[in-house]
Order: sequence, then C-alpha cells, then structure tokens
Amino acid sequence: MKKFFEEFKAFALRGNVMDLAVGVIIGGAFQSIVTSLVNDIISPLIGSFAQADFTSLTVTINGVELGYGAFITSVINFIIMAFVIFTLVKILNRLSRPTKKEQQTESTPTTKICPYCKSEIALDATRCPHCTSELK
Repeated sequence: MKKFFEEFKAFALRGNVMDLAVGVIIGGAFQSIVTSLVNDIISPLIGSFAQADFTSLTVTINGVELGYGAFITSVINFIIMAFVIFTLVKILNRLSRPTKKEQQTESTPTTKICPYCKSEIALDATRCPHCTSELK
C-alpha cells in the first residue's frame, strides 16, 4: 500500500499533471469571462437586431418550447473559447520553437569520426585520443 501511495505521489507531482491542473483552473475562470462577454455584450447586440432578449428567443413545436437563443449563445461561447485557446497554443508553440541561430548551432557538427578506430572525436582534433593516430 505504501508503494502505491509513493507511485501516486510521483505521478501527481510530475510536471505535466501540475500544468494540466493549472490549465483547467485558469480555463474555468476564463470561461466565466467569456460567458459574461457573450451574455452581457454580444447577445444584447445581436438581440437588438431581433428586437428581443437574445437568450430568450424560443420556438414552440408541438407544445415543446425550444430555446434556440440560449443554444446560439452557447455556440458563440464555444467559438470564442476555441479561438482564444487556438491563439494561445499558437503563441506558445512559436515561443518554444528554437530560433534560427539555435537551429544552426544544433545542425553544425562539433565532432567527427576517427577514420582508423571509428571513435567520435572533436572536430578540430589533429590526433585521435583513443588510438593516437595522426589525423589529416
């Protein structure tokens, strides 16, 4: 049982899990901001064209009232959230991408292979440290 809790602790305190938890908490807080934006600003503007409160737009079919205004509000919330998340991921990917200078540094070889013993040696070496052969 003690090993189980140690494994769980290692899992729960790993970086990815903590990042996910922070992301969920911030996402929940951000959702309330987006909901307020849609309900208090966007829906009234769209509702002004329909001459009604946008969220209260309904249609009755066979005695059942369908609230399509509330559904459209939810779709607008989703589109705004998806756009913001897409933008954030795009920015984070751009920031985590190596710069051109870093890419050049990574692609420039710093070692070579000794033609005699096939060991990896420094690029500017004149003698192999493994087999002591003179290099051209």
